[in-house]
Amino acid sequence: MVYRGRIRAAREVRVAFWEGVRAGLAWQDAAVVAGYPRGGSLWFRAAGGVKGNGAGPVSGRYLSLAEREEIAVGLAAGDGVRVIAARLGRAPSTVSREVRRNCLSRGAYRASSAQRRAEDRAARPKQARLAVNAGLRQWVQARLDERWSPEQISVMAEREFPGDPEMRVSHETIYQSIYVQGRGALRKELAACLRTGRALRKPRRKEGERRGRIPGMVMISERPPEVADRAVPGHWEGDLIIGTGSSAIGTLVERSTRFVLLLHLPSGHGAGEVAAAMAGAMAGLPAQIRKSLTWDQGREMTAHAQVTVDTGLAVYFCDPHSPWQRGSNENTNGLLRQYFPKGTSLSVHGKDELEAVAAQLNARPRKTLGWKTPAQALDEVLAAAA
Repeated sequence: MVYRGRIRAAREVRVAFWEGVRAGLAWQDAAVVAGYPRGGSLWFRAAGGVKGNGAGPVSGRYLSLAEREEIAVGLAAGDGVRVIAARLGRAPSTVSREVRRNCLSRGAYRASSAQRRAEDRAARPKQARLAVNAGLRQWVQARLDERWSPEQISVMAEREFPGDPEMRVSHETIYQSIYVQGRGALRKELAACLRTGRALRKPRRKEGERRGRIPGMVMISERPPEVADRAVPGHWEGDLIIGTGSSAIGTLVERSTRFVLLLHLPSGHGAGEVAAAMAGAMAGLPAQIRKSLTWDQGREMTAHAQVTVDTGLAVYFCDPHSPWQRGSNENTNGLLRQYFPKGTSLSVHGKDELEAVAAQLNARPRKTLGWKTPAQALDEVLAAAA
């Protein structure tokens, strides 16, 4: 193999870069710390943003670049293989094999070229599982098109094909087949079907916002203890997802079944509009699953007393900057951003479309429900109450 062109960064530099990333540095900062600021973007994208794909420390059984430089210096000085090996603390056969394998075509030994040849041999590229199994790849792509998560796909593949080990795939394999360049397994555009819609992994950051106090609030600390353990159905969490131009969609999630309702708000998301939409959504549900509602301290819930009158739901408010107090709803809002991306107008989505999206979410198997769907879980609750 003949090598021409720009010499790439030594493995030690790439290892230093990835150690910085794993320690929490942004990839730009990690590249500067590693002393190779122009390489960070290439390495990060080639790994798909997956830290585990980055270079790690090499075992001491393999020669390092520094040792290869010692070999090159020794050979240039006319030292024998045994002398060089003794200086390195290596077996003579190790040095002899290194020189034989990695000499250039003209018989000269260059440390940087030897390092590159050794790394190329060690790579041993392996085809991705989804690249060689067309049936599995098509099944996975179909589920991604239906907005299933990689974990849902992994579990349900094992359940749907229990006797076929060739139809097994881990969720991490699915992620990497989308994220990592050059694997050629899944279409790159399927990244848009993931909840984040991102083609690279990156940390999520959230910012809090300040809100005034709503009159008559009953705080979550006064909520009945039965709500916390999710054993009793009928307790809901709610919020708004916001789009451009003051557009919004209301979201409601039942805590025990994760059943989702979406509120169509074509006239705005003031307190009156939200209360009216909620009354309409709850009207078709039996009283035994209309017990309480937990919301954050958004001004859209100023008419909470009217919500209680119209729906029978006792309304409780989360503490400021505490989204985890309605974790089911936060998770659902993340799922909904696959259908209603940030930075877009939500006013273009009609009531029928919202009902179709809710139906699709309610038909997805959920790990927390033992891989039942929210619709199945709700049906069981209603059947038990009948």
